[in-house]
Amino acid sequence: MKNTITLLGSTGSIGRQTLDVCRQLEIPVAALAAHHSVDLLEKQIREFHPTLAVLYDIDAAMELARRVSDLPVRVAYGMEGLIEAASLSESGTVVAAMVGMVGLQPTLAAIRQGKRIALANKETLVCAGELVMAEARRSGAEIVPVDSEHSAIFQCLQGCRDRGEVRRLILTCSGGPFYGLSREEVYGKTREEALRHPNWAMGAKITIDCATLMNKGLEFIEAMRLFHVPPEQVSVVIHRQSIIHSMVEFRDGAVLAQMGTPDMRLPIRYALTYPARAQSPAEPLDLLTCPPLTFAPPDTEAFPSLKLAMDCARTGGTSCAILNGANEAAVGLFLEGKIAFGKIPELVALALDRIPVQLNPGLEDILEADRAARKIVCDSRTAG
Repeated sequence: MKNTITLLGSTGSIGRQTLDVCRQLEIPVAALAAHHSVDLLEKQIREFHPTLAVLYDIDAAMELARRVSDLPVRVAYGMEGLIEAASLSESGTVVAAMVGMVGLQPTLAAIRQGKRIALANKETLVCAGELVMAEARRSGAEIVPVDSEHSAIFQCLQGCRDRGEVRRLILTCSGGPFYGLSREEVYGKTREEALRHPNWAMGAKITIDCATLMNKGLEFIEAMRLFHVPPEQVSVVIHRQSIIHSMVEFRDGAVLAQMGTPDMRLPIRYALTYPARAQSPAEPLDLLTCPPLTFAPPDTEAFPSLKLAMDCARTGGTSCAILNGANEAAVGLFLEGKIAFGKIPELVALALDRIPVQLNPGLEDILEADRAARKIVCDSRTAG
């Protein structure tokens, strides 16, 4: 229960909630890392007393070092700093909660050290799933998912004697704020409208991904990699209430579901304490007051991002890195008010059409596919 952690992405939504769990369970923190949030990281350092703090942005790191010069903490920066934090010998668990491709190399470094990975960074498995899982098998690293959907599947599979007994993994999806609308109705939705998720409080990027259903597409790919199943054994169902977090259907027709309130601290706590279950201060799910549970198929015509991701899952190779890089760049443009909401999947499709896919890629191939996808999206915006 007192396993020391390194937290990559400490100032984001998952990072802050992870620290809530650490605070409640008195879990020591050896290292904290973030992108550029000096003020919040300074507060976290003063409370949790890590030996190492990292900011990816060098100017922000220099400012942080000045502010915490009165404390016994070393400040590092850049990718080298993130990799050092992920590799610290005193950390048994690395919580990979950085958003985007920046989290890939530090997570790989932690895997190569044989650590437990509490994985919240989708891009690690989406873009480099085969490489990452192969490294985990070699090093003996344990990957425990933090995403609520994958945590649900992970929990449902406990006690499964033979993975051959699994017929299907069923990912649930809230449908986002625009559920039931046509593609034409969705196309011009604003930033403020897209950020109004009906059930979850999350960071801006993942909330936009939920609105386009790209988030569920990324989770589709992630589930394949994490649980070693082909795309034919993964499906998506719209479940507006976010009470059932995902399900596993077995070959005898039995379906196991993991239920709970939509609170990310639940899967975070489980990832940090697995195989134990720690006491939680949160209110448990009340079956007598929760709403009726409904299910529906996703509309991939209104939300083409989901179909793009499912197609890439079947293609494999660098297609998933192209998909993810283009989507990150397009979502960034949307959040800056530079493109319409409906333009996001169009730019992703453009990158997938223009960039050749390499099968069996190495790490540099994956990073290059990511760079090429971002460039096409940004160049298309400049040209148009």
